[in-house]
Formats: sequence, C-alpha cells, structure tokens
Amino acid sequence: MIATIGASIAPGIALLSFFYLKDRYQTEPLHMVIKTFVFGILLVFPVMVLQYGLQEEFYFGDFGKAFIIAGLIEEFFKWFIVYYTVYKHVDFDEPYDGIVYSVAVSLGFATLENFFYLYSFGIQEAWMRALLPVSSHALFGVTMGYYLGRAKFEGTLSKQRWLMIYAVVVPALLHGCYDMILLKSKHHYLWMITPFMAFLWVISLRRVRKVQSKSKMASF
Repeated sequence: MIATIGASIAPGIALLSFFYLKDRYQTEPLHMVIKTFVFGILLVFPVMVLQYGLQEEFYFGDFGKAFIIAGLIEEFFKWFIVYYTVYKHVDFDEPYDGIVYSVAVSLGFATLENFFYLYSFGIQEAWMRALLPVSSHALFGVTMGYYLGRAKFEGTLSKQRWLMIYAVVVPALLHGCYDMILLKSKHHYLWMITPFMAFLWVISLRRVRKVQSKSKMASF
C-alpha cells in the first residue's frame, strides 16, 4: 500500500513542482497551491458520481464518453474550482498564476485517479500512468490556466468573457481527443498517443513562455 501511495503521488508532485518553479517573478504562496491541489483531489468524488449517474441514465458512445463524460465534465469542474477559490483572490496577481493554480487542481484530480488505478491494477503501470494520464492532466491545466490568466489581465470585458469560455472549451477538447485516441486505437494506442502528447508538451511550454513574459510586465 505504501508503495502504491508513493507511486501515485510522485508524478503529480514532480509535475506541480516543475510548473510552480517556473513562476519566476512572484512565486505563489505554497499554502494556496497545496489547498488548490487538495481541492482537486476532493473533486474526484462528485465528478465520479456525476459521470456514473449520467452513464446510467443516458447512452454515450465513444465520442460522448471522450468529449462529454471525460473532457467537458472534468475540465468544467476543474475550472469551477479555480474560478471560485483562487481566481478572485488577492494572490492571483499575475497571468502565470492561472497556470500554477490550474495545474495544481488538475494534478490533485489526476493523483487520486492514479491511486485508484494503481491500487486496482498494480504499480507496474506506474511509469506509463505518469507519462500519459497524469502528464496529460497537467497539460490540460496549462491550457486552462493560460486562458484564465489572460482573462484576468487582458482586454475588454467582452474579450475576457470569451477567454473564460476558452478556458473550459479548449482543455475539454484536448481532453476529449486524448480519450478518443485511447478508445479507438486500443492495442496500438502508443503510436497515436505519443505524437499527441509531444504536441501537448510543445504548445504548453510555448504558452508558459508567453504567459511568463506577460507576468514579467505585470510584476513591475
């Protein structure tokens, strides 16, 4: 059990540390980041109940499971947590903060999911889980945080509203694509998911650099 807990938590903590330490100008209070991470863990339970209930009541094909049950529901509730717990908080004071907090809630969610999976199927799956599902949640969080950070500090009210919509829709679409690849490619999924993950990492790191430049201006 101790090994399972360690293998479940380690990738989430490593990825969160990576993105947290990229906040070069005004590092977020650690207690706020930990709180958001814990909220992400707690979010798993209501989301699982909702997903189960919807699938019991309605028929969802692979497309619906990927883009609605997984993508839209999970990313909407992550967005909800970030918006109502930290978005209006005084510590959300630069664009990069959107990425820090969105990644934190996403990795909290991914960490408990990872524990349930490893507990059921064994820690021999730990490396693949770290490289794929846990990492993908972090990268969906980067996308969400990119738009949230822009929404708070950029443009007109109308533009901010659109950016808030993008903060849910774009990560939900990426999440849906990820799940669709896994559902459709089955035994050969690595041939498709590997370039998709590479694409996610490239665009995520570009967004990190772009938001860092805006955070630098906001810090002076």
